Amino acid sequence: MKRVLLTGASGFIGRHCLEPLVKRGFEVHAVSSREMRNFTRERVEWHHADLHNAEQVLRLMAEVRPGYLLHLAWDVTPGFYWSSLENLRWVRTSLGLLQAFLDTGGSRVVMAGSCAEYDWDYGYCKETLTPLNPGTLYGIAKDALHKLVRGAAEGTQISSAWGRLFFLYGPGEHPDRLIPSVITSLLGRETVLCTHGEQVRDYIYVKDAAEAFCALLDSEVRGPVNIASGRPVILKDLIGQAADLAGRPELIRLGALAAAADDPPLLLAETRRLNDVVGWSPGWSLEEGLAETFQWWKERMGR
Repeated sequence: MKRVLLTGASGFIGRHCLEPLVKRGFEVHAVSSREMRNFTRERVEWHHADLHNAEQVLRLMAEVRPGYLLHLAWDVTPGFYWSSLENLRWVRTSLGLLQAFLDTGGSRVVMAGSCAEYDWDYGYCKETLTPLNPGTLYGIAKDALHKLVRGAAEGTQISSAWGRLFFLYGPGEHPDRLIPSVITSLLGRETVLCTHGEQVRDYIYVKDAAEAFCALLDSEVRGPVNIASGRPVILKDLIGQAADLAGRPELIRLGALAAAADDPPLLLAETRRLNDVVGWSPGWSLEEGLAETFQWWKERMGR
C-alpha cells in the first residue's frame, strides 16, 4: 500500500485530492489544523497538527512514516498573501516538513508552486523556457522553496516534482476572489464593477487541479510541471458566462475600474508536460465547472 501524507487536506484543493488518491491506491493520511471528526472517508485517516510546530511535525512523521508527501498547505488569503511575511514562515515550515519526511524514509515528494514564479512579461509560461523572475514575495518564496527542494532531492536521490499552479475556480473558493465575487454579486442583484476584461488567463477547475496533483504524485515525473487547463479564456467572456447563468448580463459594468499597472494582458500555461509526460488532461470544461460553481453558490445563498 502506498502511504501518502497530504497537507492542506481540508483546504480548497486538498479536500478534492482525497478521493483521487484513494482511487489510485494510496493510504491517505490527511493533515489539517482543524478538527475533522465529521469528515470521514474509507482509507483516509485524519491528523490534527500545526505544521508550524516542529515537535508536532516530528511526531506526525514518526507516527505515519509516509513514503509519499503531497504538500499543499500555505497561506493564500486574498489581498494579503502576495506580500505577507507569512510566506517566509511557510518556507521555513515546508523545509522542516521535508527534513522530517526524509529522516523517516520518505521517497517521493510533490509540492505546490505557483505561476507567480514566472516572469509575467513573457505571458506564455513553459517550464523549460520561460524565465523565472517573481515580482512578489509570494512568488519569490515559492521559487526559493522549489530550488531548495530540488537541491535536497538531488543530494539524497529522492524523487521530487513541483506543480506550478495557475488560476483556480470552483465551489468553496474564497468569496473575495474574482469568480465567487462576481457570482455572489449577481445572485444578490448587485452591479458588478469590472476592469476592461481583455486580460487572457488560464483557469482550471479545482477538481481538475486536485486530480492533476494526484496524477503527478503517482507518476515518476520530476521537476516543475504546470498545473493548468492549457485553455485560454478572456476575463470578460468568463464574467459574461457567469452573468448568463444568473440571467443578469445587465449588471456587468466592464471598464468601470482601472486595471492595475502591473496586471499582465496575457498569462497562459504550456501544458504539454502535464498532458504528455504525466499523462493527465482536464476532465471539466469551463462551462461545466462554472455551472457547478454557480449552483454551489446559489444553494449556499439560498437563491
